[in-house]
Amino acid sequence: MAAAGLAWVLRRSGGRARCCGALRSRPTPLPAEPRRAAAHFAFEPDPAPSAYGQTQKMNLFQSITSALDNALAKDPTAVIFGEDVAFGGVFRCTVGLRDKYGKDRVFNTPLCEQGIVGFGIGVAVAGATAIAEIQFADYIFPAFDQIVNEAAKYRYRSGDLFNCGNLTIRAPWGCVGHGALYHSQSPEAFFAHCPGIKIVIPRSPLQAKGLLLSCIEDKNPCIFFEPKILYRAAVEQVPVEPYNIPLSQAEVLRQGSDVTLVAWGTQVHVIKEVAVMAQEKLGVSCEVIDLRTILPWDTETICKSVVKTGRLLISHEAPLTGGFASEISSTVQMELLTCLIENLNHFPGLFPHFCIHDHWMKCMYEEEYKGTQELQSPSSS
Repeated sequence: MAAAGLAWVLRRSGGRARCCGALRSRPTPLPAEPRRAAAHFAFEPDPAPSAYGQTQKMNLFQSITSALDNALAKDPTAVIFGEDVAFGGVFRCTVGLRDKYGKDRVFNTPLCEQGIVGFGIGVAVAGATAIAEIQFADYIFPAFDQIVNEAAKYRYRSGDLFNCGNLTIRAPWGCVGHGALYHSQSPEAFFAHCPGIKIVIPRSPLQAKGLLLSCIEDKNPCIFFEPKILYRAAVEQVPVEPYNIPLSQAEVLRQGSDVTLVAWGTQVHVIKEVAVMAQEKLGVSCEVIDLRTILPWDTETICKSVVKTGRLLISHEAPLTGGFASEISSTVQMELLTCLIENLNHFPGLFPHFCIHDHWMKCMYEEEYKGTQELQSPSSS
């Protein structure tokens, strides 16, 4: 959602909206602005790291390619497979890897997501490292049974005699602006209900490489969702050599004292803009947190922040009902009920099936941010 849209929730609720009642009506639109061709947010790269040696300018899909290259070079049992990965994939994330490592290690599969994941489970159980690609996250559902009933439960049902912890499933995720119904979904919450798997969503090229390598090396099956709108839009200095970013550790990107903003993937860049606008226009200090790992998520970092601010707003692209924001908010309310100044708030996609990043969200702009002043009003504290 657009930064202005988030602020509308704060305005409409006066900081006091019910978790499930954030969006019930739309504000009066402002005069139409000129049509924009660009996405609604501006990607701001993180500072170039110095701890991992030489860096190179990469966009997000190139950082994924670099991570996969590092994994294949390090582990001779690692294999990459999926629809069209042999020639580089539809988003070019595996380009050049078949030529470098051979057709036995990077190869195409039939268009059968259930078969792709089922094959990956078998490869991992046999002791090799399986890196499966689902061409779009929207098409992961034919493999749902294999993921939640087989991969996630393999270790448990065998009493740890066998496991498929060497399985990583990659999938382009989220909205890109022109993907329509079947290329825009954010299905992380469907899998978050299932113990035995890990779910990770990066916000940038630097994060993507380190988190993907951690998923590949983790001894649990992982689902790695890649924000496809950032494949080319996000560019950073990324280390050439392999490095790891720990899973299940959220990152505080901006310190604040008045309200905690939590997001993951593309939406992190939206709430970063929200924080800047709220500070400049209203004097509201926002603490911004990138959750990074959806399952198991970093309860401690979120709760520590909410203890400090007393308020929490969670933003994600997925629909409201059953979205992962519900899990976060219920946990925070259970753990920190006496610390909360206001009820918690979710801000999901406005559309029933997926979120649209587009220019028209600007119809909720200046008027919406005036309402965030109520966060600092005497009646809200």
